Amino acid sequence: MLSAMRRLTLAFLGFALPVVALAQTPAQYRAQADKLLDALKSAPSEAIAGALEGQIRELWGHAGSPAVMLLMSRGVRELDAGAMSDAIEDFGDAIVLEPSMAEAYRERAIARYQAGDVPGAIADLQAAVQHEPRDFAAYETLSHIAEDSQDWKGAYAAWQKVMEIDPKTPGGEQRLNELKRKALGEET
Repeated sequence: MLSAMRRLTLAFLGFALPVVALAQTPAQYRAQADKLLDALKSAPSEAIAGALEGQIRELWGHAGSPAVMLLMSRGVRELDAGAMSDAIEDFGDAIVLEPSMAEAYRERAIARYQAGDVPGAIADLQAAVQHEPRDFAAYETLSHIAEDSQDWKGAYAAWQKVMEIDPKTPGGEQRLNELKRKALGEET
């Protein structure tokens, strides 16, 4: 039985989208991602946006070949275990095999940032958005990195990109207002 959130999301989309389709061609993957990202842009509520974000993240995380998926899952496990060097290596290997997979760059950026390589993390996030200009997760990560450095203008600019792509991201408007206040000193 579908959860109420899933039924609402499917009703909004007007059709059922498989979260992860096995043996997708690159064109099928791109079409599915585009459809979900278009729906995200026009999501009527934070609840629906959150559900769509989850589907998109899952799709992005499973968009590679079996070898790439093995490297990605191993990299995520190593990232979770605090083995940053190993995670960086596995995500890097995934990028070598699938250089257009934005999710591999974003995951490597997280590992690099946690290892203290801020310039490397930022470079990876820039590569992610070059490959997927609507990668809201990359802009979100970039905003958090800037915020950690107290670069309020950078954090605000990156979060503005998140809101352009995903206007109803859960808690997004509140975060935008807070970053705007810190970056520009304006009342919101």
